[in-house]
Amino acid sequence: MLMSVVSGQEGLRFRLARMLEGVLDALMGSEADGLCGAGYMTRGEGRADRRNGYRERGVDTPLGTLHVHVPKLRRGYCSPDGVIGRGRRADTAVAAAVVEMWVRGVSTRRVERVARELGVGRLGRSGVSRLARELDGQVAEFRSRPLSDRRCCCLWLDATFVKCRESGASTSAAAVTAIACGDDGRRRVVGFDVFDTEGYAAWESFLSSLRARGLDGVRLVVSDDHCGLRKAVAEEFQGASWQRCMVHMMRDALGVVPASRRKRATALPRLPFSMPDRASADEAWALAADALGATGPGAARTFRAARDECLAYMAFPEARWIGIRADNVQERENREIKRRTSSVGVFPSQDALVRLAGAVLMEADEDRAAGKRMWGPESVARAWDAPAAHTPTGSELAAARSRARAAFDALGLEKDKDAD
Repeated sequence: MLMSVVSGQEGLRFRLARMLEGVLDALMGSEADGLCGAGYMTRGEGRADRRNGYRERGVDTPLGTLHVHVPKLRRGYCSPDGVIGRGRRADTAVAAAVVEMWVRGVSTRRVERVARELGVGRLGRSGVSRLARELDGQVAEFRSRPLSDRRCCCLWLDATFVKCRESGASTSAAAVTAIACGDDGRRRVVGFDVFDTEGYAAWESFLSSLRARGLDGVRLVVSDDHCGLRKAVAEEFQGASWQRCMVHMMRDALGVVPASRRKRATALPRLPFSMPDRASADEAWALAADALGATGPGAARTFRAARDECLAYMAFPEARWIGIRADNVQERENREIKRRTSSVGVFPSQDALVRLAGAVLMEADEDRAAGKRMWGPESVARAWDAPAAHTPTGSELAAARSRARAAFDALGLEKDKDAD
């Protein structure tokens, strides 16, 4: 938010940077006073040490490189890490990627432009390389950590594509992630990898590694309709239900509707998901499919074929429907990966992409661990109950038809058609 305000306003950026330098200097001065046992230039019986000047340190931030003054002590040592830290992992990974671009022969003009976009004044090749090595170890540990400490009832899977350079050519690499909700009610990142191609072999290897690390208890897998992913899920998580992401399905159905009729058809795929039970959703699905048939046979065929896959969530407790019928939790992580990778553009290698995307996901996982639960204790306790199986009675079917028809009529599509 702040960076969007100061973007292009160098004067404001400069003043904010100087203010931040003053704040950091004051905080480190206060820490030094605490270590000395008395304030700067004051006498006190409890004094344990004295100041001995300062050393200047550069701190790379989105506002540019800040120059802060770290107090030096005569006998002790004042560490600035508690105030300015060692830098966020993702920022270090971005800087490391820029350095690697230069090492691998990317043009100096291109590297300098990326560095300016990052607001980094000095890259420090050796320092960044050292931090990158430390970060690589953290990411590797994060990607291989055991998962057997808790059961995970729901698993979300997705991939996003980022440009990488391989053998001198720029290609798209698939960054695949897995997020699971465990028996503590919190969603966590349980897996991450980068593949040349998003195919069955890649997904099977990825899911097999999750199982080998101890992922267990999965009752529902949420993803898009990638055929290789579906096949791998069926093999690795036998007995688990599969939920096709409703958002991806709606995009697929509307994608084959002629542009001249798409605006009118936009509300139709959403109709079944507003129903309170499966019987009503089935009736609404039939009505929406018939209406889509008027826009073209392709949309109706795609929509009808997806019914059972998209309504699998209705067999689970209603309190969890909103969270499990779409892949939104994955989309948020994908957007964050895209946001951080956009500064680099084309990554010099897949290792650089693994470093940055892994760092982004590590930070997201830490935030989730300390944040709110997705589901409360009561809902989590029912996570492993058998999916509901109910055969509606005649009166229930009649009520479902009436409910679905009323919702369909409320769209006003028949009236619009007559007006056309």
